[in-house]
Amino acid sequence: MNITSQKGLTVIERDALLSHLQSLLEPERFKDYGPNGLQVEGKTTIRKVVTGVTASLALIDAAVAAGADAILVHHGLFWRGQDGRVTGWMKQRLAQLIRHDINLIAYHLPLDAHPGLGNNAQWGALLGLSADETFGEQSLGFIGAAQDLTRVDWLATRIQERMQRTPVLVQGDGRPLKRIAWCSGGAQSYFEAAIAAGADAFLTGEISEPQAHYARESGVAFIACGHHASERYGVQALGRHLANELGIQHQFIEIDNPA
Repeated sequence: MNITSQKGLTVIERDALLSHLQSLLEPERFKDYGPNGLQVEGKTTIRKVVTGVTASLALIDAAVAAGADAILVHHGLFWRGQDGRVTGWMKQRLAQLIRHDINLIAYHLPLDAHPGLGNNAQWGALLGLSADETFGEQSLGFIGAAQDLTRVDWLATRIQERMQRTPVLVQGDGRPLKRIAWCSGGAQSYFEAAIAAGADAFLTGEISEPQAHYARESGVAFIACGHHASERYGVQALGRHLANELGIQHQFIEIDNPA
């Protein structure tokens, strides 16, 4: 899936783009698992930004072919706990970025949490959900009224229809849904906080072994919708925002991932 937001001719300075992103996403508010902002320095002027979920070699190659000056992702290259050696897949990705003088920009938790452009906000909007409060560590989880999705089977059907993906559903006790909580990506550890916040169902990307038991014992439904699949939406919204506000070209490139 390739989606182009705008075919403009505006060129901006890289530092102006980074300043806009820093002001918009406020990464200093978060304790994150890796660096937010510019991760690999490329050319100083930017006409076109390619967005994608993860800075994989496939995305980098596609961005080169698309004529990108910068790649903006949710999952960057550098994470806490890496040993720091530039070998194998890391060498391949870095070599391609440096060879083509492409900037790599990444925002992780700030892009999950943004109230309008973030993964949780955009994913919720796709499913017809609207948050009225946040919960969990760093207030990353969203929770709101179930609205018309008062049965868990209706919720699962909507997920399948709108995300084009069959979710993993642990039913709970089948209670009518009044409050639905969600947090994109690998947020299965937020399930207990969602239960404490009054959720009747919790949506995230992944499921681990304990969550099935928690769902059966608490009666709260747990639905895993895919890590990559649940985090496709924020970066697209952010790219469209940049195209509209700054006039630069934007293209979202989907690299298929079953996770």
